[in-house]
Amino acid sequence: MQMAQPHRFVPDPADGRALRDAFGHFATGVTIVTAAGPQGCLAITANSFSSVSMDPPLVLWSPARASSRFAVFAGAEHFAIHVLAADQRDLAWAVAGNGAALAGMDLGLNADGVPVLDHCLARFDCHRHAVHDAGDHAIVVGHVRHATVHQGEPLAFFRGKVAHIGHPEATADTDHPGHRDHKT
Repeated sequence: MQMAQPHRFVPDPADGRALRDAFGHFATGVTIVTAAGPQGCLAITANSFSSVSMDPPLVLWSPARASSRFAVFAGAEHFAIHVLAADQRDLAWAVAGNGAALAGMDLGLNADGVPVLDHCLARFDCHRHAVHDAGDHAIVVGHVRHATVHQGEPLAFFRGKVAHIGHPEATADTDHPGHRDHKT
């Protein structure tokens, strides 16, 4: 199989589409981040989520400064990051378009008063550890105070679309060193 010639370019702020498309080639999970806002639950869909540290337990995500929700999330002392399951696609798109999309739902509250979703693959209840300037985004680092995990298949984001990934155990590389409990 012959591969097409690569498209090489220098990122240009005047034409961000090419860089956005290139970033889209990295498949990610899909999350919804919630916080308690002035009018109640505020939510945002994000694929810019990553684990950072095991000790202390830290995660990060990156809200866009241009978002009308930015100030609440950058300033939130507590927030929850929900890793979405394959059947939560519509929820991801609803929240992407409307930060108050969860307002009509019967949500629980975690110990810090943050509205939380049930039935996600994982939820990380966080206390703000740090917020760093990162160009047109900020990097919000959270200290994970509690975590909840459920079984299921993940929702993924790739090339601007959400998709579901087949059963993880069917393709897992069980010989990968990351799957063993060892220290290097």
